Amino acid sequence: MNIFYAWICVFSPLIGAALTPVLAVFHPKIRDYGAVFFSFLSAFAAVNLLPDLLKPAELPIESAVIWLTHPIKISFGVLIDPLSIILSNVVAVISFIIMVYCIGYMKGDPAITRFWMWMNAFIGSMLLLVLSNNLLFIFIGWKLVGICSYGLIGFYYKDERQYWIGGPPPAKFVTPSQASLKALVMTGFGDLLMLGGILIVFFYSNTLNLLELYNTSSAWIPEMAKSPGILSLVAILLLAGPIGKSAQFPLHEWLPEAMAGPGPVSALIHAATMVKSGVYLVARFIPVFYYGYWAAGCQEAALFFALTAWIGLITAFMAATQGMVSPELKKVLAYSTVSQIGYMMLGLGVAGFSPRLLVEGYSSGIFHLVSHALFKACLFLCAGSVIHAAHSIYLRDMGALKQYMPFTRVFMTIAALSLMGFPPLPGFWSKDAILLSTVEAGFSLFIPALITVVITSFYTTRLVGLVFHGPESESIKRIKQKGGHFGEALPVMWVACGILAVLIVKMGLMGIQVERAIENAFNESLVARLKLPVEESHPSSAQGMIPVLSVICVILGAVPGYLIYISKRYQPENLLEKSLFPRLAYRFFRERWYIDNFYHFLFVNGLVRLAHLIVRSEERINLIFHKALPAVFTRQAYGFLRVFRTETRELAFNIIYILLFFILFVGFFFTVV
Repeated sequence: MNIFYAWICVFSPLIGAALTPVLAVFHPKIRDYGAVFFSFLSAFAAVNLLPDLLKPAELPIESAVIWLTHPIKISFGVLIDPLSIILSNVVAVISFIIMVYCIGYMKGDPAITRFWMWMNAFIGSMLLLVLSNNLLFIFIGWKLVGICSYGLIGFYYKDERQYWIGGPPPAKFVTPSQASLKALVMTGFGDLLMLGGILIVFFYSNTLNLLELYNTSSAWIPEMAKSPGILSLVAILLLAGPIGKSAQFPLHEWLPEAMAGPGPVSALIHAATMVKSGVYLVARFIPVFYYGYWAAGCQEAALFFALTAWIGLITAFMAATQGMVSPELKKVLAYSTVSQIGYMMLGLGVAGFSPRLLVEGYSSGIFHLVSHALFKACLFLCAGSVIHAAHSIYLRDMGALKQYMPFTRVFMTIAALSLMGFPPLPGFWSKDAILLSTVEAGFSLFIPALITVVITSFYTTRLVGLVFHGPESESIKRIKQKGGHFGEALPVMWVACGILAVLIVKMGLMGIQVERAIENAFNESLVARLKLPVEESHPSSAQGMIPVLSVICVILGAVPGYLIYISKRYQPENLLEKSLFPRLAYRFFRERWYIDNFYHFLFVNGLVRLAHLIVRSEERINLIFHKALPAVFTRQAYGFLRVFRTETRELAFNIIYILLFFILFVGFFFTVV
């Protein structure tokens, strides 16, 4: 039955995507509930895999069908192990809740059939990626996820003004079609590099099967290491794909623009699917590089862990600073996603810093992935309800919504507290697990990670304050004057948010048990089965201090956020006017560290200028070769022929001259063209 559930989990959303247009022929409600039903089947199948997580000694389980036998043997199958079980449940269960929310959110949309097709295809592609047993079909699922994200981010491809994001002026606006193209290009660049890494791995290992890669690593990794630089190159190439898909520095700039899609799409991309795929793939590659460094003694393999940890840390801090000043509700949450994915990468990266950190760092990164999926899905769905009510994407157009949307306020506050790391919610447990792994890896990683906790707490408090507290904005007053009605979203929408909030609280209360279950599962799969060399982890003095430091950092960020944005004791405008440094920092963060401007200058404006230069150069070349030179050639040829008797009465001489001129002309023409 385990295998049966895994196959159902993968194929039911894909079947749903294919059948949606057929169901639409019968009745709109059959189409809508049919699309949700197929995602429910996937969630049901994934949940039935969870009991296997408590029996890690019986894993992994693999089922495959031979796909190719010549020139190489490739099978298509599913792999059930602790990592795939956890990720499939995150994807399938949270995606199903988001699909339920969509029934209310997308009600009446004329393109809803296309929406259901893209959503189910997105879910199915992500589950194909997560459950596939070999790198080829992982890559196929990987690319399908990118294509589906392109369709969903650019869902409003007609670029009506109401769907623009960015601004307000003088900040530039971005249309949905521009946002989707940006996501496709930036993630596609990382995908291309990753494919190169996969091909190099296949060249040395002669297999794409994950279990075979693990089991034969003692043979092919030392062989690869014999060529200096190859292992380092493979580490960089294989990381390029996850860096792009999970929006990590320097390929992180596409994710804030992914907000151009409908609200549930943002929740799906940021909480359950696309950005988690990069974290998943890094976790898949960790056993290979860990063995290469700590068992085979290949020093170049350490680059994989160093890059993962430092890129994650830089991204976590950078995105958090941008979330402090963003004027858009969903963009604050987008920057938060980039930052929290950075935390996950940090946890996975430090797993290779020491033999005693393998299980601890690995499990902390995946634990934070699970908790983040819950609270970020809830935050995005609540944000969709708020934007529906306020008729605006900007935080300045909100305020005092707590009296109109009490349920949404409670649910969003619970999710926000978990994002901040407030005990005993799951964000507290998972973030502390990462901090504990980081402090054992070194203070150079730990101190910036701790500072990021302060910034996270500040921007989260700011978000809640601007949405639900303080006076009503001028926009809300105008809507009320025109007879507009404020209130909760449709029941199906706030019930979906409520379910996620309940799951957040429940997981928080069971935080220690969940963390231990994940650690036990990975201890069995990484240490007992793969026989990776580890050292026993002993309790350290930092273990008792980390929760205290974490809570202190949460308070340090929440207090100024409360005083400025909830109690309104201080006005941010006054604080910025008093000193030059806060103004410069505000502008620097608001401009996204000028990275996006640099990319736009280099790759957009630069390519446009290059195209214009080529066109002008081509025009000059055409003028020279097709007009000036033929005229000169003709005059010179005429002068040359006049030396001879061209007016002779002998026909043969005239024909020879004509043929000679024709041959020279044709030869000149083909040379130029």
